[in-house]
Amino acid sequence: MRNRRQDRREERQEDRQQFGRRGSATRYQMRQKLVSFGDDFWIENEQGQKAFKVDGKMLRVRDTLFFEDPHGRKLCKIQTKIARIKDSMEIEGPDGGRMAMVKKALITPLRDRWVVKIGNGPDLDVQGNILDHEYSIGEGRDKIAEVSKKWFRIRDTYGVQIEERQDDVLLLAVTVAIDMMAHEGR
Repeated sequence: MRNRRQDRREERQEDRQQFGRRGSATRYQMRQKLVSFGDDFWIENEQGQKAFKVDGKMLRVRDTLFFEDPHGRKLCKIQTKIARIKDSMEIEGPDGGRMAMVKKALITPLRDRWVVKIGNGPDLDVQGNILDHEYSIGEGRDKIAEVSKKWFRIRDTYGVQIEERQDDVLLLAVTVAIDMMAHEGR
């Protein structure tokens, strides 16, 4: 019979294999304070190549960000609507169907908790220090993405690591939506 300590040790080893320095997770570089409606910015991969463009649009009824590939093809959009609850943002696919709804779930002094309602999959939990860009995204107990500033020495830059076989566009859009809601008014 295995004890909890052995189980936890194996979980940490598995976590390092995916999210460690030489792990199998895909790593992206984001710049904080550049995410705002009306602005455009690029998300770069770990080789410094432009992977996704986020195009900010200010429209009369709603604020919208479009995720595009390097060739300008729309992959998804993030939007807030006037009629929506203040602490939620919707992510839609290129066909207009809902991919996810990002909502604040619980706020405590040191850790925030968010829920991502996925249109055709399991809900995701987001936990950690959102304001300092040190948090993880998971399906239940399984971490599928990690956000951290520790990988970059550049000021106002943070990284997003995404486990293999996950939807990179969706998880990056979730990260942008959380960043915008957590840092409103900047």
